[in-house]
Amino acid sequence: MDLRSVIMGVTFAFVWASAFTTTRIIVTAAPPLTALTLRFALSAALAIGLALAMGQSFRLSRAEWRAVVLFGICQNALYLGLNWVAMQWVEASAASIIASMMPLIVAFLGWAALGDRLRPMAFVGLLVGVLGVALIMGVRLQHGLSIPGTILCLLAAVALAIATLSARGASGSRNMMMIVGLQMAVGSLSLALPAALMEWGQPVAYSWTLLYAFVYTVVAPGIAATWIWFLLVNRIGAVRAATYHFLSPFFGVLVAAIVLGERFGFTDAAGALIIAAGILMVQRSKLPAQPAASSASIRRVEGSSR
Repeated sequence: MDLRSVIMGVTFAFVWASAFTTTRIIVTAAPPLTALTLRFALSAALAIGLALAMGQSFRLSRAEWRAVVLFGICQNALYLGLNWVAMQWVEASAASIIASMMPLIVAFLGWAALGDRLRPMAFVGLLVGVLGVALIMGVRLQHGLSIPGTILCLLAAVALAIATLSARGASGSRNMMMIVGLQMAVGSLSLALPAALMEWGQPVAYSWTLLYAFVYTVVAPGIAATWIWFLLVNRIGAVRAATYHFLSPFFGVLVAAIVLGERFGFTDAAGALIIAAGILMVQRSKLPAQPAASSASIRRVEGSSR
């Protein structure tokens, strides 16, 4: 794996994890579903505009449209919608820890529901990851962690895992940025009515901090991180790219501690490292063996293309 891929992967993990901190700032000052609907609308407009500037079109295949709808509902409306509501009561660090379980949930559901075979390393990784989550959440529950909010975060992670398992057909598309924008548009449309029914007339505590957090959430996690992710997948493959999720628990807790002053005790650090180890074990167990000759030929091709 070359240095550029490493930088891309670490950058993605950091930006993705930092979104929980800015989300916490937003939902404590504004109605969560209304703010998220607006965020999706702005991100969709930016992404679709970029896609058109890149020569992409709205003409998608049936599989691509299926991915747009499925991810727009499960990943955007359900996953982020539940998370944003939950984070009115759940700290950013706790929400990021729960969300980081997604690769573990994908592996478990693939085994339990789809009959995927789990190698011994993957099975041990699942157990290790659950142990890390139990360690952190057990201590946090003693310090007043919201149980209803935690349940919403868990449901959100399951929704994202289901979307990841079910959606097919968008990988490698020439209209990838357009697909990203349309997914966000679906998310915005899906949340518009619930936001109006549940949050109409709720006040907003306007501030520069809220504005900065909102702009960052639209541009960085909404557009930049998504684009970096797809570039990374195209560069090194989905399975290898997914290994960078193991950095997210640590980054999520660290950013929340620095920006919001949230607690960052020994159990948080230990639990984050344990979860990271579990995710890494699950992902490493899926990596295909690469013959030495193949690796050498790839290096020759890469060298000739520079």
